[in-house]
Amino acid sequence: MRLFHNGLKPVKSLSAVSWHPQRRQCRSFQLRAGLLEDLKSRGLVADITRPAQLEYEVQKQPQTVYVGVDPTAPSLHVGHLVPLLSLFHFQMRGHHIIPLIGGATGLVGDPSGRSTERPLSAPETIAHNVEQLTAGIILFFERTMNYAKRRIPQSSTPIHPPNVQNNLNWLKDLNLLEFLRTVGFHSRVNTMLARESVQARLTSQQGISFTEFTYQLLQAYDFLTLHRRYGCTIQIGGSDQWGNIIGGIELIGRANSAPGATHDGVAEKGFGLTTPLLTTASGQKFGKSAGNAVSLNEKDTSVYDFYQFFLRTSDGDVGRYLKMFSLLPEVEIEEIMRSHNESPEARVAQQKLAEEVTELVHGVDGVERAQLATKLLYDREIATAKTEDVLAALSGNPVLHVCDASQVLDVPLIKLAATFHLAASNSAARQLVSAKGLYLNNSPVTDVYQRLSSADLVDGRLAFMRAGSQKQAVVVLK
Repeated sequence: MRLFHNGLKPVKSLSAVSWHPQRRQCRSFQLRAGLLEDLKSRGLVADITRPAQLEYEVQKQPQTVYVGVDPTAPSLHVGHLVPLLSLFHFQMRGHHIIPLIGGATGLVGDPSGRSTERPLSAPETIAHNVEQLTAGIILFFERTMNYAKRRIPQSSTPIHPPNVQNNLNWLKDLNLLEFLRTVGFHSRVNTMLARESVQARLTSQQGISFTEFTYQLLQAYDFLTLHRRYGCTIQIGGSDQWGNIIGGIELIGRANSAPGATHDGVAEKGFGLTTPLLTTASGQKFGKSAGNAVSLNEKDTSVYDFYQFFLRTSDGDVGRYLKMFSLLPEVEIEEIMRSHNESPEARVAQQKLAEEVTELVHGVDGVERAQLATKLLYDREIATAKTEDVLAALSGNPVLHVCDASQVLDVPLIKLAATFHLAASNSAARQLVSAKGLYLNNSPVTDVYQRLSSADLVDGRLAFMRAGSQKQAVVVLK
């Protein structure tokens, strides 16, 4: 009997997605602060198991550390920045890192932090998400490395590329009897029941299914497998993963101490490091914009919207986020905050935060495009706009409309306003004109019969329309 049966086995693409890094390496960085000291000072640590011993181990020799990524969506989002940047702090000091995508556990569902059971995802959906996340993770670490090179001097210590793994590779063919002997034998039901995620669900009306109850065993087996295959000794996860991480550490210790096991006499091999679950100063969950997750994938969240998300950070959060989401030295962050506190209306800190995080995720080009988009859409500096720059800056942004000349020239502006969703209908657009709320190139439209002409175009191909201060449309002629 196989653990993953019930029609799941034929989806071979799930296990096929695994990235085998090239052997090329680059140099690590000259960092003054110690690893754990730096992580703590940046607010990236909620708790650590055996901190003194972990401090000794990371200083003694390179360690292997992993972070799990749940494939419930095809793209990373800003909520992933905390665990992935924590992982990067290990990488840039010469440690080995493993971003582990849960191609198998994603088929089961993690009960942590949920009051109801997660609907089971289709295997094809998980396979697609794993493939997309693998590419997204590789790109994230490439860009983060480039970001670091522009800020921190390098040393002679080699940096190892991330070893992206998919846990379906070892769970898809795991025999149930083998699993019970390897994991079940070393697991205590009373301990499993005591996990916070389980307790919360046991007291709920829906309860918890056996499938979700056993999720913690699969995560523990992941840690054991990575420990045996790659010498992995450290797991990073959100603070809601503390119990599952402890379960993995205990499994490694008991498996190493089991009769016939080959080990060096030290039973407890694993460490856990949890990151805080971020909320804003107002108590809202970090990473949401108008109810939607802010994605690291430009196809889902435009560079402009990404930049604006961090630009809108409150004064109460910006100092904390500069420490967490950038590699700026603490002294420089203190100076930025000093300037910000003297003139908070200038939003110096927010601008720096938006620039840093956008460069980290989207590169220097991303910052330039986001800042140009901000000038066009927010500052409304359009007089000298160039068509090709506008197309690059607003790529993927829903305000951009590329049209044939026949579609827009000599067409009434009220009809264009309805076409580009600045107004619900032509009659609503007429009311906008009467209220002087419809604008063309920053000038209010005063005539309901006005049509778009070639003389209105900026740079011969651009027209900027908006309704009030919020709804905008940038029309570009092909």
